[in-house]
Amino acid sequence: DGGSSLVVDGISYTLPLGDKTTAFVSHGVEGSALFNTACVYEGPSDTLSSCGNVSSALDEDVNTSAGATYDFGNGFTASIAYEGQGDSTAGLVTKQGLDAYAGQFAYTTDSYGVSITSARIETSETEDDTFTALNAFFSPEEGGIPSISVGYEWGLDGSAASTDEKTSSYFVGLQWDELGEGVFGIAAGTHTPKTENGDELMMYEAYYSYPINDGMTITPLIYTKNMASGT
Repeated sequence: DGGSSLVVDGISYTLPLGDKTTAFVSHGVEGSALFNTACVYEGPSDTLSSCGNVSSALDEDVNTSAGATYDFGNGFTASIAYEGQGDSTAGLVTKQGLDAYAGQFAYTTDSYGVSITSARIETSETEDDTFTALNAFFSPEEGGIPSISVGYEWGLDGSAASTDEKTSSYFVGLQWDELGEGVFGIAAGTHTPKTENGDELMMYEAYYSYPINDGMTITPLIYTKNMASGT
């Protein structure tokens, strides 16, 4: 509000439910906060840092969210997420309110991992979008060899015509965790989901994150995007 007042961006409460389950409720925090998406790429851009898991990992920028994750041990986890965009009349988890639900199964170790994420996002009282994403990473123990993270998501746009309802996104990222004094990464992927008959709009980026002293790190980023025709 013009910089004259303090605004709380989000607040959440996380709590253990037994020895293996962690849950949270929040205002202004993404529902997928406890997800364990199989990706080790840590690029600074909002677009490619999602690792191709663009819509399945809920982050609809709504007020109310909640989630939980269960740790089976040995690297296996299962997580659920909820986001609601209700108001004083529509409420949450109602036909009138716009709700989103997601679930994820993941298996991760220090060297590799894989996860599958699925979501249903209501866009109106009668229509919803559905998405599924597969992610994986491999992080070799040998120095000098980069980790590789990949992701692919496909979905159905419930409000689109049958010839344009399918969407897809993908991502590939390489990261050297010890290159000189810092971390170097390069990545490529779609910056917006590709529709069935639409253009494939790509984004490419490279970054280098390095400490300049004990309390500060700087991360230069260079990127380029393909834009739609006419823009």
